[in-house]
Amino acid sequence: MTQQSPHQEPTWITVVRLLRWDKPAGRLILMVPALWAVVLAARGTPPLLLVGVIVLGTLATSAAGCVMNDLWDRNIDPKVKRTRTRPLASRALTVQTGIAVVLVAFACAYGLSLFLTPLSFWLCVAAVPVIVLYPLAKRAFPVPQLVLAIAWGFAVLISWTAVTGALEWATLWLWAATVLWTLGFDTVYAMADRDDDRRIGVNSSALFFGDRTPQAVGIFFLLTTVFLGIEGEAMGLGIAYWVTLAIALVGWIAHYRQLLPRKPYPSVYGRIFRQNVYLGFVLLAGMVLGFWL
Repeated sequence: MTQQSPHQEPTWITVVRLLRWDKPAGRLILMVPALWAVVLAARGTPPLLLVGVIVLGTLATSAAGCVMNDLWDRNIDPKVKRTRTRPLASRALTVQTGIAVVLVAFACAYGLSLFLTPLSFWLCVAAVPVIVLYPLAKRAFPVPQLVLAIAWGFAVLISWTAVTGALEWATLWLWAATVLWTLGFDTVYAMADRDDDRRIGVNSSALFFGDRTPQAVGIFFLLTTVFLGIEGEAMGLGIAYWVTLAIALVGWIAHYRQLLPRKPYPSVYGRIFRQNVYLGFVLLAGMVLGFWL
């Protein structure tokens, strides 16, 4: 680790920033689809021990993903206003420290995966290359947010099969909804970095869709609603779920409208991202109550 001067923050706080634990929205938004899946697969009454494993697993996995991203991008992040103060970009931590932290995160995720079913375990294994290689997608793939969305989709597959030991049609509807939702909110997140990404020469969905990005986000959120509707019908969820789905749709329409101005206020992007966390938990509550009411 780098030597600490009197004016530097404690190393443990720097590691917390490396893991992004100082920004809980990004951790919670991965936890949401995992909890959707475990609740739906268990028909509203998931085992509490399994819920705990899923929660800790998403924290370990998202931590590993964040550190891997920063390791790959340590020479790119200093050129982007939003990321230049990240610990590896600013050289507050060494590459060796980053590698050590990511290995610990993956080791924790591995230990937690041993509590899952065999199919869930192998889905965890399959997710690792996507997590490790996702940061490279922005260098070679025009819509790297799709790769992230597929990584997010593993949270659904792993959590569902942890309950049932098998994939069902309902699993696939929820997976599709999660991938489309992630494409929507992460494209919004990418809009904040368009100028820097264009200058550096890396790809993003916000650059790929150009002036049509708000419309693309709107379509992603609309299709998310469609697949969540199919999911609710397939699972026989009650009125509480449909009320929360309607609330989410109203929120997503509002997000689309906020993106329509040619130059939205910069704070809009982060606010929409955070509000999607709230909407995700609203939907989770609707899924739980949908089995009871």
